[in-house]
Amino acid sequence: MLLCHTTLSTPLGPVIIAAGESGLAGIWFSGQKHGPDTRNWVREDHHPLLKKAATQVLAYLNGTATDFDLPRMETGTEFQRQVWKQISCIRRGQVRTYAEIARALGRPQAARAVGAAVGRNPWLLLVPCHRVVGQDGQLTGYAAGLERKQHLLRMEGALH
Repeated sequence: MLLCHTTLSTPLGPVIIAAGESGLAGIWFSGQKHGPDTRNWVREDHHPLLKKAATQVLAYLNGTATDFDLPRMETGTEFQRQVWKQISCIRRGQVRTYAEIARALGRPQAARAVGAAVGRNPWLLLVPCHRVVGQDGQLTGYAAGLERKQHLLRMEGALH
């Protein structure tokens, strides 16, 4: 599958945005864990979906937008898709724990598996995995770095 990509300069560092025929393939901060290998992708800075995504990412990070309206490619395992769907329901300014997501999926013992799925989320910001915290509310792992997670949660009013 051929993917095209662009790199966007943001206040939190470079962001890689990729798309395929059926939608957005991902949004990643450059250098994050589980980030993409773009060597076989085509750089396409003028692709309509990539331009739309870039505009929405910048608006979100600048505080002038709160939601995204972007089609996503189907990817991941069934369990990962279920976790990502649950994360997508966390509203701006709120957080949920890995255990709460596991319980919502009817798998109360699967908090670690939820954590692994959260870490593989290919659509940072769009699927707001920064809103997932540890059991005691502690800021735990974020593929793009805890400093970015703290910044995003402060920006959204979930952290003071």
